Amino acid sequence: MNFEQLFQMQKALDKHIEEKHQLEHEDLVDRKILALLVELGELANETRCFKFWSVKPSSARETILEEFVDGIHFILSLGIECGFESISLNEIESLRADSVTDQFLQIYQAVNEFKIKRSLDCYLNLFNTYLLLADQLQFSANEIEAAYIQKNEVNYDRQQEGY
Repeated sequence: MNFEQLFQMQKALDKHIEEKHQLEHEDLVDRKILALLVELGELANETRCFKFWSVKPSSARETILEEFVDGIHFILSLGIECGFESISLNEIESLRADSVTDQFLQIYQAVNEFKIKRSLDCYLNLFNTYLLLADQLQFSANEIEAAYIQKNEVNYDRQQEGY
């Protein structure tokens, strides 16, 4: 994945949104953290990985991928907000959970740790833990990047339409 390109695209989108909504001087970290948690819940809901009481299958792969890249948007945005744009995700080795459900729980924990400390180490752990979920969901780096680029365009269109 070309993280430099994704960070640049996210930075441009964030700037556009912040200017349009007069938020240039606001600290948006807590709102972005909550947005990420909401997106995680939406993603988990689409996978249905925790719904032991239901026999209904998970949503279509494309739907799950779209929800996954929504999380990428907010993780990138949090990195930009905190000045962590030049990162190497190989700096921290995160542990892969035994199940998708457990991976979601590890991500929630990583988000909480990042919220408390706002450190580069916590950010890298969050991003790596999220990317481990992509691996468990069998999304390739190329698929994620392509879906991110497509969703980035949708997000710009939504801003033009008064979303």
